[in-house]
Amino acid sequence: MVVGVGIIDIFIVNSRSLKEKRGVLRRVIQRTRNKFNISIAEIGDHDSWKNGKIGFAVVGNNGGFVNSMMDTIMHFIEELNLVHVVNSKIEIIKLSDAMDGGYGYIDDKFFEL
Repeated sequence: MVVGVGIIDIFIVNSRSLKEKRGVLRRVIQRTRNKFNISIAEIGDHDSWKNGKIGFAVVGNNGGFVNSMMDTIMHFIEELNLVHVVNSKIEIIKLSDAMDGGYGYIDDKFFEL
């Protein structure tokens, strides 16, 4: 399993209040969620009128696909022209298919691996 996580720092030029900022962020988040069916939310700078932070995640079974999706999502948000992207960071994590330790279920019985 491959997990891609992205964080975007944004600046909203025409925002004059928290209400306006939240309206713009809601549009960015909803349009991105509708287009790509991903997990995305505002994750920081909640009290700033002009600055915001958005986090999103993509899960897949192919690292190339996840990397491509992350780039496409970043480009899509920039092309909306609702916010100015100040900074962004992407991390892609590959998790092994075999679980090391932990807990599990077999035949509806809970056990330690």
